[in-house]
Amino acid sequence: MNTLRIPLARIAHARSGDKADWVDFGLFAWNAAGYAILEREVTAARVREHFAPWLPGEVDAWPLPNILALKFVLKGALQGGGARNLRLDNLGKAMAAALLRMEIEVDAAAFDAATKAPRVGWWGDA
Repeated sequence: MNTLRIPLARIAHARSGDKADWVDFGLFAWNAAGYAILEREVTAARVREHFAPWLPGEVDAWPLPNILALKFVLKGALQGGGARNLRLDNLGKAMAAALLRMEIEVDAAAFDAATKAPRVGWWGDA
């Protein structure tokens, strides 16, 4: 099997927010082929491992297949909350960008399918 190592940004985009000491991510695939990869490769444990240097808390995850997304909540991610810690750019949006840099190993054929399939969304085919 021919595999590639890719950042999540190649097959997904993210939305995020923060409240108190939690960060909430929505990781959205551009199409169903990309969602199949995300669902298989991006687990709560992998996200926890990716953020281990910053994250003393747990990660909860929920699949949202109807919107081709995975939802993650990172507990304890903001060292007590945005206004309480000394990190310069600690809010959810910066952490969503960090999530998109997480690398996964993907079968080359699955990656090819995910990048060649049309993107889906309210804007129509891109």
